[in-house]
Amino acid sequence: MSEHLVSAEIYVSTAAGIALRKPPIPTKRKTDKRDSVRQNLGSDDKRLKEKTSWLTLARGASGAGQWRSATCKLSEEGSRCLLNIYVDETILYQTLYIHLLNHTDIRLADPSLFFRKDCLGIYSIGSQRWMSNTNHAGEPVYLQFANSETCSTWLGLLRSYAVPEIYGRLLFPQDGGSYRMWRQVELTVIQARNLGNTRLMDLGTSTNAAIISGNPENAVEGEAVDLMDVSCEIHFNSMLCGRTTLKKGIGSPDWHENFTFTDLPPFDTLEVLVWKEKKLFKPTLLGSVRVTLANFRRGESVEGWFPVLHQGPTVSDLQVGDIRLKIRVDEEIILPLDAYSKLLQTFNTRNFLEWMTDFESKFKLKTISHQLISIAVAKGNLIAQVQEIAAREVEGTPSSHQTIFRGNTIFTKVMEACMNWYGKPFLEASIGQVLRRLCAEKVAIEVDPVRSGKGPKDIERSLDLLIHWSQEFWNQIYSVRTECPTEMRHLFETIRKLVEKRYRIKETNNQDSRELPWQSVSAFCFLRFIVPAILHPHLFGLCPGMPSVPVQRSLTLIAKVIQSLANLNATVQKEEHMRGVKDFLNDSRAGMIDYILVVSSPSRIAESETYGWSSEDPSERHERLAVVNALRHRTARMPALSRESIPMPLIPDIPKQLAIITSAVIRNSRDYHARAKPNDPSDRPLNEFCSRCFEVEEAALQRVSQLATRISSERRRAEHSPSLSMSGSPVTSAPRRSRKSTGRPSTAPSPSDPTYASRRQLADPSSPSHPPSNWDESRLRRNHLKSPSTDSIPYAKANPASAAGVLDTPGLRRQEETRSFANVASIIFYSIPSLLFLLTDDKCSVVHVSVIPSSYLIQHRAMMD
Repeated sequence: MSEHLVSAEIYVSTAAGIALRKPPIPTKRKTDKRDSVRQNLGSDDKRLKEKTSWLTLARGASGAGQWRSATCKLSEEGSRCLLNIYVDETILYQTLYIHLLNHTDIRLADPSLFFRKDCLGIYSIGSQRWMSNTNHAGEPVYLQFANSETCSTWLGLLRSYAVPEIYGRLLFPQDGGSYRMWRQVELTVIQARNLGNTRLMDLGTSTNAAIISGNPENAVEGEAVDLMDVSCEIHFNSMLCGRTTLKKGIGSPDWHENFTFTDLPPFDTLEVLVWKEKKLFKPTLLGSVRVTLANFRRGESVEGWFPVLHQGPTVSDLQVGDIRLKIRVDEEIILPLDAYSKLLQTFNTRNFLEWMTDFESKFKLKTISHQLISIAVAKGNLIAQVQEIAAREVEGTPSSHQTIFRGNTIFTKVMEACMNWYGKPFLEASIGQVLRRLCAEKVAIEVDPVRSGKGPKDIERSLDLLIHWSQEFWNQIYSVRTECPTEMRHLFETIRKLVEKRYRIKETNNQDSRELPWQSVSAFCFLRFIVPAILHPHLFGLCPGMPSVPVQRSLTLIAKVIQSLANLNATVQKEEHMRGVKDFLNDSRAGMIDYILVVSSPSRIAESETYGWSSEDPSERHERLAVVNALRHRTARMPALSRESIPMPLIPDIPKQLAIITSAVIRNSRDYHARAKPNDPSDRPLNEFCSRCFEVEEAALQRVSQLATRISSERRRAEHSPSLSMSGSPVTSAPRRSRKSTGRPSTAPSPSDPTYASRRQLADPSSPSHPPSNWDESRLRRNHLKSPSTDSIPYAKANPASAAGVLDTPGLRRQEETRSFANVASIIFYSIPSLLFLLTDDKCSVVHVSVIPSSYLIQHRAMMD
């Protein structure tokens, strides 16, 4: 029996926290004159009584809540794994049965939910947990850890006891299965228009057709009819997963907020709820946008205007505005790492930046740079390969140094990616606090008399305010210079020394030339990292949402001052109104030179400062490392596919990255092969890489075919032996029930599956396989992200005119009837460039193989009597 402890904070909703409240201790107090006033008001003053209750409600949630200190204790008891959560040190708040959860039930919570980082969300239903207040058993558990290292460590530890979404376990016992699944949705909420302008929704009209297709110029413009503040909530399968910031003003707000939801369970619908708020009024739902994700092509972005619909109680849906969204859906089948061995061997023959150059120039593929960098990080050669390309970049520059590192080359893009990879904690320490303080105080600075239209005294006061806040930013940036990560220091040192060697700085007496190495470092550290974060803090996770327009202008002026300081040239000011900061630039110049030398000199790092950016306590770090060692020892005994599905701290998932690269290369290489010159020596590495990608795809096809053949044969045996299930155990046919379809089904095991316990290696024999009789199925399904397997599933009828066993693909029609779950087959369509194959789970009853265009990427579930 092993145990692990960690301190965290848990989110407790107001309703769920009622059971934890202790009765207040009565205390005597002096009579207050306001008591008589309260008595006179009686029950008529509803505004004063309700204000504290509904103004603190979370929009669309069951109620507001609070974060409370908690102690989490993970205990392994034989085949069971329990996570006990204690609040106030001694009160047992919840017990989660981790061995009954899927991997996708344990994932990172989006920071927009609480504007907090390093949070885990654990999504479980009533039979997978015990809690003191059973009325809220469907609420997710949100835990915030002290730092990102602890969060990633416990994510891996919890998933090591949960059940991965692996298929074909019996076919490939040496690997632990045939393949695993990974899903991700990227969403950008861009802007809205005409919110509050109500009209009857008719999809047949040209207006709405133009809106849905993304052609707003053909739509009829309307005007917002009311002043209101609006925000959006993002739901997957009716589970709240993210929210935008609140935008004030009329009904045409701009958000431009990005969300990435990764490690998702099988998804059905994406719903964006639009909420409106007014002062002294309770927030109300304005309307919603419902998007069926099953119809999206994987790996491609779709952007357009979507109608916001309001469901009326008596009339049909009303359109109350439009919202512009950008959506990208990714869903990949991931094979064991050995299946990618030849592809990885080919990848290692060149610098990953060379592959990136070929992908961008010949495939027009610019979306896999993160995956390429992840593989280089996992192999431990990222810094060395970037340094190699840096040497080529400097040697290839012209004799003039005016344009060095100024263009957007592959090298500069990779340097930006490396700084974002390693430098997020450093960036937060440099400008995070002071930037949020400026936004909270709503500081408005304008030194341009043309823009402001004010007199000289007001301009002078604004100039003093600009210098004050520029000094605040610079003081904070300079104070954390020694906390620059080691990897960034090595890169900056390489750039500085290469420029010194290239332009023979030590042999010249020209002051401008002597400053060139420092300016080269600042061209990355400031021009491409710190200054962009000041200009667009919401894109770097430094603040929620875009700042207001006056604050954006203030940040723009401060960014100009900081960049001028980084350029080490106080005499060059393009705008006349910016010349007033010259004294500040001259006074801070020496400090900037010292800053650049520190961040570009790894030899100046003290051993004790190596982890200076981390707020982790030494004792907590010791406990975390103990958990990491236990996790490594535990995963070493697992089959390959199960071991690779567990996220190890600070180690990228190589098979997942290779699977994403393979799919992207195959999708984007068709046009290249059509126009490529035969036998061109420069194309040989890329052609070999493409061949390896197709080999991986062929291996995936082979595994799919073997799994389909096995399930088909088991189905035929089961037909001859109807009293036995595929596992050999007797089954009884459940009565048919009618339930409305919820669309795309779950492919992972469900707690309501009768074979649920037998399908989990760590299942608790004493735990029930079925929910209790008082199970509120509809309520828990709304609160749980994973779609239950007992939901009504649409299936496609076979075309009598077609060959037996082939689906009627043009008519994938939904059915409203359900069958016994013992006869349900969970099926996924997997798209490769030319064929579409249906994948099934081990326990399923039927399989079909259909040849249709690859653009029809659909998930479906078939049910047979």
